[in-house]
Amino acid sequence: MADQSKKEEEEEKENPSKSISVPQAFLVHLISGLVLAISLWVAHNLYSINLVSHSSITLRLIWIVESATVILIYSRFRIDPQQCSYLKAVVRGILALPVGALVNALGAIALGAPVGIQYLPKTINWSLLMSSFTVAPAASVFGLSWTYWQRIFAQTKPNGPLEYMICIPAHGAVIGGWFGAWPMPLDWERPWQEWPVCVTYGAMTGYLVGMIVSSGFVLANGRRQRLKED
Repeated sequence: MADQSKKEEEEEKENPSKSISVPQAFLVHLISGLVLAISLWVAHNLYSINLVSHSSITLRLIWIVESATVILIYSRFRIDPQQCSYLKAVVRGILALPVGALVNALGAIALGAPVGIQYLPKTINWSLLMSSFTVAPAASVFGLSWTYWQRIFAQTKPNGPLEYMICIPAHGAVIGGWFGAWPMPLDWERPWQEWPVCVTYGAMTGYLVGMIVSSGFVLANGRRQRLKED
């Protein structure tokens, strides 16, 4: 029994992302999803704007609220609390936000997003929102640890609850955005086909679905750990 406990402690030191509990994981996802929904509600009901009528302004409101939320929350679960303070984790999440936005913007342009001065504010704000879904949480938790970034984003092999929580919603947002772009070239001439309206709705849907799926993985992982202890 002592050997088993020692082994588990060694595994946790090797991969600190396993240390988050199932209730904590559910709470993080719940807050992230609610904040996203509330920001859309505030935009529509308090400012009378939406993604179709005022894409850039609405996106700016959403990404500011969502990025602040995920950075503040995920920084609590940083993998190196002995070397990295909470404030430092928050700062690295903030610094990663524009870097992730640049990566997302270049990826979108490479896949056919429109280029031009008239589209620039929309693209910038959309990219910052995508960075809130993908890069900012990972930077707050993992910092510059290449091992984690490679496993989550290059290999797509998350290991442990916290990695599930970051990897699956991030991939869900990207895949959702890709599927959301499909109606754009069609000649329906609908306002919601404009860049980046349907892409944003697709990304947000994929992000929310990803959080639900990752919650299932976290729950399954928790049950597996309890079976090992028994």
